[in-house]
Amino acid sequence: MKLDVMYFAWVRERIGVPRETVETEAATVADLVRELSAREGRYELAFSDLEALRVAVDQDLTDFDASITGAREVAFFPPMTGG
Repeated sequence: MKLDVMYFAWVRERIGVPRETVETEAATVADLVRELSAREGRYELAFSDLEALRVAVDQDLTDFDASITGAREVAFFPPMTGG
């Protein structure tokens, strides 16, 4: 399936693009992370500490074990702080 993947803040800086469309066989966010991390070092670095990341599937905040079957968009970003 084709999926739009968006990266925000330092995740975008490490990967080098704000968004991309990927072809994936992943069933969960964690599967997608494994696929992306296997691409090259910049992805591996960006996803090296999942506790420092949050994820949204189709704009709904979720966990890394969430299904992405039928999803259109996955976004990765660091935790937000108030201010």
